[in-house]
Amino acid sequence: RFSIFLLSINRLYSVQITDQSFLSYQADNRQLRTVPITATRGTIRDRNQELIAISLPVNTIWANPKIIDTSNEDMIRLANLIDIEFDSLLSRIESNANREFIYLKRHLSPEHAAQILQLQIPGIYSMREYKRYYPAGENLAHLIGFTDIDEHGQEGLELSFEHWLGSAPGRKQVLRDRLGRVIEDIKLVEEPTYGRDLITSIDMRIQYIAYQELKNAVTLNNAKSGSIIVINSESGEILAMASQPFFNPNNRQTFNAENYRNRTISDVYEPGSAIKPFIVAAALESGLYDEMSLIDTSPGNLYVSGRKLTEDSIDHGLMSLSNILERSSNVGAGLLSLSLDPEFTYNILSSFGFGRSISLGLPGESRGTLRLPDSWQQIDQATISYGYGLNTNLIQLGQAYQVIANDGLYVPLTILSQNVDTSLQNQVIHSENAIKIQTMLENVVIFGTGSNAQVENYRVGGKTGTAWKFSNGSYDENLYVASFAGIAPISNPKFVVIVVIDEPNNGQYYGGAVAAPVFSNVMKEVLRIYDIPPDSFHEDVFTNELIANRNISPLGINENAF
Repeated sequence: RFSIFLLSINRLYSVQITDQSFLSYQADNRQLRTVPITATRGTIRDRNQELIAISLPVNTIWANPKIIDTSNEDMIRLANLIDIEFDSLLSRIESNANREFIYLKRHLSPEHAAQILQLQIPGIYSMREYKRYYPAGENLAHLIGFTDIDEHGQEGLELSFEHWLGSAPGRKQVLRDRLGRVIEDIKLVEEPTYGRDLITSIDMRIQYIAYQELKNAVTLNNAKSGSIIVINSESGEILAMASQPFFNPNNRQTFNAENYRNRTISDVYEPGSAIKPFIVAAALESGLYDEMSLIDTSPGNLYVSGRKLTEDSIDHGLMSLSNILERSSNVGAGLLSLSLDPEFTYNILSSFGFGRSISLGLPGESRGTLRLPDSWQQIDQATISYGYGLNTNLIQLGQAYQVIANDGLYVPLTILSQNVDTSLQNQVIHSENAIKIQTMLENVVIFGTGSNAQVENYRVGGKTGTAWKFSNGSYDENLYVASFAGIAPISNPKFVVIVVIDEPNNGQYYGGAVAAPVFSNVMKEVLRIYDIPPDSFHEDVFTNELIANRNISPLGINENAF
């Protein structure tokens, strides 16, 4: 028993006296700390799994001001390595003397961070963070948006899908030595939450082409801006979406709020003659007209309440509904609209998507304006038919043309790659009427204002639009918005492409001259990439046969169609 007592005394002495210096040494040289566990943000990919947004590992230098000795001679070298004035560095540390954590330099390369850690300054540490990188650069910038330095979404998909993409760090307790190196993981305090991947409907093969063709057109026409969208008309999936001017999301020094606005959803404009197919749709749906109906447009101008509203470039006389679209007759469209019930016309336009949000879920989407019919005067009823008195954005126009291309069936547009939700589909107009309009739009390309939209060996259809811009309380006859909305192939519609060029200023300003060529170049590549077989006709023979079987008078195209 006595020996056991001696052993107990000896152990007590060892713990209280002998081990005291060792434990003190351990306390000096080891620090128990709770540190974050970094979690990565979800990636964004195109429909083919190509990466379009990814978080790359970087190093961040941080400091514990409580234990930093600012007299350390290596502090000057530290200041140089993190590119800060020495006095400023000391001031930051001293002003945060009661804190245990401050950032010194974020998002450094591993090599750069290693140089700093080699100084072995007590209280200076490195931690792993992530920096967002966009492989497509400017090509997809307006849709994807960007994050801040903490990887929180600020614009575009990064913002609207923050709840899906975002991550949250976990926490764990670790033992560090005096140089900040982790010696041992002690325990997990909180699990990290990792972001989820987002698969978009975008096809980067199409996106690159659409972006470049738009950029070229804006430059060629010395335009203020431009936008384009490519849609799968059967599924409603958006295959490409681009705007000009551009910005590079990988270079924050170039950021400009004006440039990173997604104009396809934010900018509204009066669509001009691009609205006319939907007035024709209302006429067909009313039961008052069919494709053989004739409208007498003589003497080539339109008066309402004794006021001259518009005129055609020549007196077209009797015009079919197709003629009105081919020659972009304001008089014909106006007379057609005036013969319809305003509420009926309003309901048709609204059902196509005008005046209401398309709800892509992207920040900054505008609703456009389509006033309620009880506020319409006869003048409004007429001018709406050729694209004045209502505002739309490119995405709304794309949705409307999707309905025509899809035989009258409304399928909500989406930016995500997903199965079609049939519960949200709606038959807006009878399929036979939609098919009639498709043929009329083809005639616009063959016989009318859309000849520059032709795609070799394919049947395409579309409508030009040219509108004055409203500025300083009146319409400015020197400022235009030029557009083209098209469908292909007409034999079995698959795709819609909408192009808008804002304020072209290089001699040409008509939609057929400025926007239609962009449509042609993009649609040609879309059809090639998706391996759509050419239509089985020889283009010259087909066109000649059509002309021979029609009584085609001189065009007298009213492409100045307001």
